[in-house]
Amino acid sequence: MSRIGRFTPHPPAPIGRGEVVLSAADVSVTLGGKRIIAEVGFQVRCGEVLAIIGPNGAGKSTLLGALAGDHPYGGAITLDGREVTAWPNRELALRRAVLRQNNSVSFPFSVVDIVKMGRAPWRSITPVEEDDRIIAEEMLRSDTFRFAERSYTSLSGGERARVSLARAMTQRTGLLLLDEPTAALDINYQEQVLAVARRTARQGNAVVVVLHDLAAAAAYSDRVLMLADGTMRAWGTPEEVLTEELVSEVYRHPVRVGRDADGALAITPIRFPDEDPAATGTHAHPERTPK
Repeated sequence: MSRIGRFTPHPPAPIGRGEVVLSAADVSVTLGGKRIIAEVGFQVRCGEVLAIIGPNGAGKSTLLGALAGDHPYGGAITLDGREVTAWPNRELALRRAVLRQNNSVSFPFSVVDIVKMGRAPWRSITPVEEDDRIIAEEMLRSDTFRFAERSYTSLSGGERARVSLARAMTQRTGLLLLDEPTAALDINYQEQVLAVARRTARQGNAVVVVLHDLAAAAAYSDRVLMLADGTMRAWGTPEEVLTEELVSEVYRHPVRVGRDADGALAITPIRFPDEDPAATGTHAHPERTPK
């Protein structure tokens, strides 16, 4: 057997729509001696988008890092039926792609070279022509093709975010993990990125995305996982999780939940809670609470 033959993995077998691709059971994460995540459990199926939400410091990015195999954890996280940490690095990269919150590149690589890195796991598996087609497709989809030859370090934060998304998308994995992919983007690109995530799921893949925007989570996800203080407060459909009572309690600010003119779930913060008869003093801004 040739050297290449011994070290070239086979492409992952397709997983049927609706089948579980990622499973977490009693997952806990401790970093720097502090428990960040405690006893979280859920499943992600092919064909769906799972949004992870919660206030600042809830542990959203830490949980996503554990799901990606980047953080040590207690409990079990299985990807394609195997513990995520048991997959060799290249095998793992063929099964899950990650868009991390911080994508720092210190060397002046061109944009196209950064995007090409996403095809590295497929080296010697797919022909160069196929790699080039996928790279061009994702650069066009992310609107980065027009500055393909520019240095990555010369880009704005929003442009870098789109390049990083294109790189993750070129991996063509069955599981896409996105950590706040819309944070540096204007409303146009926010909607484009989330539309890409939803389309990726509808094509039979699974997407897990950390979001701060509750309206976006309601609009684009099939299921929502709500974290608070490192624990799982709720997991279910947007309608089941994004209730006035639960959102107001977890985010410590009153909200109204209803439907907009198009029938979509709408979450609206009550801007001056002490002036709203439905709001309570426990949720009001301290500086606006009557003495």
